[in-house]
Amino acid sequence: MSVSKDLDGGMKHDPFAPLSDAQRHEAQQALAAVLGSTAATEIRPLTGGVSGAFVFLVEGKGRRFVLRIEGPASPLRNPHQYQSMRIAAEQGIAPAVRYLDENDRVVLMDFVEEKPLEAYPDGAPGLARAIGAMIGKLQSAPLFPSFVDYPDIVSRLWRHVCRTGLFAPGLLDNASQRLAQICSTYDPRAQDYVSSHNDVLPRNVLFDGRQIWLIDWESAYRNDPLVDVATALDNFAPSPELEEILLQAWLSREPDRQTRDRLSQVRALTRLYYTGVLFSAAAQGPRAAPENSLSPLSADEFEQAIRGKRLLPETPETSLALGKMFLASFLSGAVPPGLPPMYMR
Repeated sequence: MSVSKDLDGGMKHDPFAPLSDAQRHEAQQALAAVLGSTAATEIRPLTGGVSGAFVFLVEGKGRRFVLRIEGPASPLRNPHQYQSMRIAAEQGIAPAVRYLDENDRVVLMDFVEEKPLEAYPDGAPGLARAIGAMIGKLQSAPLFPSFVDYPDIVSRLWRHVCRTGLFAPGLLDNASQRLAQICSTYDPRAQDYVSSHNDVLPRNVLFDGRQIWLIDWESAYRNDPLVDVATALDNFAPSPELEEILLQAWLSREPDRQTRDRLSQVRALTRLYYTGVLFSAAAQGPRAAPENSLSPLSADEFEQAIRGKRLLPETPETSLALGKMFLASFLSGAVPPGLPPMYMR
């Protein structure tokens, strides 16, 4: 979700119209707990999320809040997101939580008045430094609960992709073999796991003009410390110089050779994870026949296709094109393209 984008002219007559009766009751309970007898002066739906939760901007008592209501719990969803969010908020990494009911999956948190990330002081170096320091702070926080080892979740997602029929038989074999090789040599070091967000993308980082905040804790659990670092490097440090700035800010020292070698492995895993997310989205669209090519567009070609509207944002065709670009990065070790602006929120 984004806590700073709202729907123009949202359902002003009844913003809670999409909610079930139970969810409406839960929303009213959250508002009463924070606002007391004071009625909210305005409630508007927010847009931009990819989780399927209902999200609202609430104004009351001269303050602004974000109300988030998720659907019923699923055995496939991370059960620890709310505990992780609470810990992160207590550490000043996530926006302050004013109301939280883990059973009903309802949270009311402070609204962050967002500024562009590009406006961060000292530009890209300043932002890379801030991201690295934030990850270091998160990793020193009280431990999040355990959930799943990262290679396992990547492998599960990749097996799902291979079963979708999106690609011709055998086309994904090289990627599957590379994944198996990485998993066979990966040392989990579970004793070194730390609190992790596991989705440090630009769409999940807010800048309020003074500091950055992490939002969207659906994927947060105890994990290899290099997962957040790997994702952050690919999204906030597109040059060797910026990589070193982020790594130094994370560790407060230069990484040793062993850390760099493990980081190379984990970066490959995070790249294949996002490949799997994109291909899974692409597989939901209609297709005449399985794909028989993995040839990716270049970053320039992709941008031109978007500008020329040959590819439209958030369609199966665009997800497929981006997935091929991320897969090429997984196979080659080159830095992936990053998600274009329309995917940032």
